[in-house]
Amino acid sequence: MQSILVTGGAGFIGSNFVRYILNKYAGYKIINLDKLTYAGNRNNLADVMDNPNHEFVKGDICNAALVTQLAERVDAIINFAAETHVDRAIMSPGVFIKTDMAGTHTLLQASRKFKHKKFVQISTDEVYGSTAQGKFTEESKVAPSNPYSASKAAGDLLVLSYFKTYGMPVCVTRSSNNFGPYQHPEKFVPLFITNALQDKELPLYGDGKNVRDWLYVEDNCAAIDAVFHSGINGEIYNIAGGNEVSNKELAGKIVSTLGKPMKLIRYVKDRPGHDKRYAVETKKITEQLGWRPEHTFLSALIYTIKWYQENSVWWEKKRNRNFLEFYSKQYGDK
Repeated sequence: MQSILVTGGAGFIGSNFVRYILNKYAGYKIINLDKLTYAGNRNNLADVMDNPNHEFVKGDICNAALVTQLAERVDAIINFAAETHVDRAIMSPGVFIKTDMAGTHTLLQASRKFKHKKFVQISTDEVYGSTAQGKFTEESKVAPSNPYSASKAAGDLLVLSYFKTYGMPVCVTRSSNNFGPYQHPEKFVPLFITNALQDKELPLYGDGKNVRDWLYVEDNCAAIDAVFHSGINGEIYNIAGGNEVSNKELAGKIVSTLGKPMKLIRYVKDRPGHDKRYAVETKKITEQLGWRPEHTFLSALIYTIKWYQENSVWWEKKRNRNFLEFYSKQYGDK
């Protein structure tokens, strides 16, 4: 039996990954460690909480004693645990440094102690910074633009240093913007969906021309699965959906799909250090591991919108009802 410590497994991508693995591999055991901050949610795991191969533990990855205790019981670690929201990082960078850097170090120390078969660090394409043209490869230098992406880049470098210094079997994945079920409503796609469902305004930064590549969360789970089982130690793997869309265009798709008026979109002052475009090349993971996204952007977006329509009880409990006010107070109207 393969046993894995999944950290941050009650968050958006982590909970989807836990569900994905339990459904795919009958013999795998997952210990799921999550601090249950505002972004973590037991309800994300409601359908797997009674699975005998899933054990949930509430705790912090910075707690060395707890991490060591759990790490002794598993063969590998996959680290999803992170503070991830850029706006919150601008306001409170220290929290991000603690979790994304110090927490990663705690996990690495435990994994090295017990000579785990694999350590996978889940990261983001935001560590590369912005590019007007072309795409970043795994060989591109990191150039983060805000405390969130800087803390993730630091964690990545620490992970890779443990391969070079200690020979640890590590891999790093850097994915583009994820979307799908169970994503906290502070993030772009669920924020705009839930605002539109309530006929509330959709706060769009700047001119709305910032471009992101969008990746359906289940496709990312499949990519992480491939890296975990077949990724070459010491390597970075970029993951993307191949769906470059401007924020303005995406907002329009959400509003039109829901049959709401475009006047709900409200332009607000751009946030500090707002990257204009993210884009990563995925040739490496495709050629080495045979991974490709299976979902089209439009079908996955329609499914995601439908999920939020049908699960209002879930997101109403998590939603910051003053989020539009938060944007306006921080950055003002355009």
